[in-house]
Amino acid sequence: MSSALENLETQLDSFIENVRQIKIIVGDFQPQGQQVLNQKIQAMVHGLQELDKLKSQVQDVVVPLEVFDYIDQGRNPQIYTKDCIEKALTKNEQVKGKIDSYRKFKSHLLAELSSSFPNEIAKYRAVRGDERPLP
Repeated sequence: MSSALENLETQLDSFIENVRQIKIIVGDFQPQGQQVLNQKIQAMVHGLQELDKLKSQVQDVVVPLEVFDYIDQGRNPQIYTKDCIEKALTKNEQVKGKIDSYRKFKSHLLAELSSSFPNEIAKYRAVRGDERPLP
């Protein structure tokens, strides 16, 4: 798969360079440059054909739509992964905090219930297999 991606990257780089050169030629067009422009346009068509041939090799590559949003916003798409990891870490910390809060709540609830309903809590803990002392 990596060689297919490398081939695609090489073809894209070549295509982009060709389009850049066409832009320069068209931007400062001189009639004697018509032949060169025609050659560059033919190279661009050939480049598109080569890219079309490569599409079957990379059809199983999935790119998240957010990456395209990064590109549209002028941001580097390579920072997408970094941003995803940072979001996951933040969410992980939030969830860990909630889990800790629920554990503390459960502990306090069991302590209060055991003082009010000791027999029922003893049965509950026996069913659950929880033989640890209450805090």
